[in-house]
Amino acid sequence: MSVLAGKTALITGSTQGLGLAAATQFKAAGCRIIDNGFADGKYVGANLRDPAQIEAMIKAAGPIDILINNAVVRHSALIENFGTDQWDEAVAVNLSAAFHTIRLSLPAMKERGWGRILNVSSIYGQRGAANRVGYVTTKTALIGLTRAVALEIVGSGVTCNAVCPGTTETPVHEAAIQALMTTGGLSRGAAERAFMAGKQPTGRIIAADDVAQLMVFLCGPASGDINGSIVPIDAAWSAG
Repeated sequence: MSVLAGKTALITGSTQGLGLAAATQFKAAGCRIIDNGFADGKYVGANLRDPAQIEAMIKAAGPIDILINNAVVRHSALIENFGTDQWDEAVAVNLSAAFHTIRLSLPAMKERGWGRILNVSSIYGQRGAANRVGYVTTKTALIGLTRAVALEIVGSGVTCNAVCPGTTETPVHEAAIQALMTTGGLSRGAAERAFMAGKQPTGRIIAADDVAQLMVFLCGPASGDINGSIVPIDAAWSAG
């Protein structure tokens, strides 16, 4: 029997990359999936910059058992060149959207006595990086949000945790590797090694499916006592 049979999971930012891998794995575990994003196909196209659209999405979805806050935007620039629009967008999509989905989904979870909330942070929620002030700040704040919510829901049957992936296979990272191959005339292997320099000690990109399977476990029946945890999947990058 599928471990999450009959559960409804809302996964934000699930049109590609880790979100798409999560949707695939949660569906395999028996979940009814509500995808969010902007792409061809059956997605709820709520703009996560807009609290009203988030609220409409939650209402339309019906009771949500599992909430995966995965949506993200990335901008790169020195802080003095980081646009205010870019900052506002990063805070809205990467952080405020998670606040809104949690506050709107949690009452029904509490009422039913079961629920799983999982926030997708990052290795950069645990350490800094230059030229990425919006991403680092919001991913760090997601960890604080996770801990605060976890303490409020102790004993309710609901849990709130975060995962912190290292460098994972995503379209963004694939594009960076392709750019190194094109501009630097590098082979695929050499481009991957250059891209991974200073990142996880294995030098390998983490499979999105591996992260997604960890997410399924943290939302499964054996995870009831895992609450407020910040779980790295970064091949010991954060251990160094």
